[in-house]
Amino acid sequence: MAQVLMRGTPVQTSGNLPAVGSIAPAFELLNAKLETISLASLAGKKVVISIFPSIDTATCALSTRKFNQQAAALEGVTVVTVSEDLPFALGRFCATEGIDNVHTLSAFRSSFGTDYGVALVDGPLRGLTARAVVVVDGSGNVLHSELVAEISDEPNYDAALAALA
Repeated sequence: MAQVLMRGTPVQTSGNLPAVGSIAPAFELLNAKLETISLASLAGKKVVISIFPSIDTATCALSTRKFNQQAAALEGVTVVTVSEDLPFALGRFCATEGIDNVHTLSAFRSSFGTDYGVALVDGPLRGLTARAVVVVDGSGNVLHSELVAEISDEPNYDAALAALA
C-alpha cells in the first residue's frame, strides 16, 4: 500500500502505481455516452491518464482543464481522465466547461482503482481514487508515474508532459 495525505491526514491506497518501465494494466471504462473505452483501443498513441477523486472538486476540475489545454494539443497524444464519478456527471462537466480534447472516463463499474493502486481504502474519500498521473507510450509501457502526495494538490504537469517528448 501507498499513502497519501488528505488535508494533512494520512490515507492508504490499495497498492502502488504502475512503475516506470512496466506495462500499464489493461482497463475498460465508460465514457459519457456509456461506451466502453479500453487501454487497448488507444494502442499506438501516447496516453496521459489523469486520475482523481471527483470532477466536482476544484482541483480535479482544474487539472482536467489544464490537461485539456496543454497535453491534448500535442500530436499523437490522447488524454483520459479517470474517476469513480458517474458517466453522466463527467458528461455534464465537459459540456458546461467546453472540454473536448480530453476523454473523461468513469471507473464506477471496474477494478481500475485497485489495478492501478489508487483506490482509497480508508478516510472520508474511501472508495474513490487518489490523485495520480500515469503516462504510457503506444505499446502500453509506463513512461511516467506520479502519485500526488496531498490529494488536494495538483499533479506535476511539466513532468507528465516531458515524458511525452
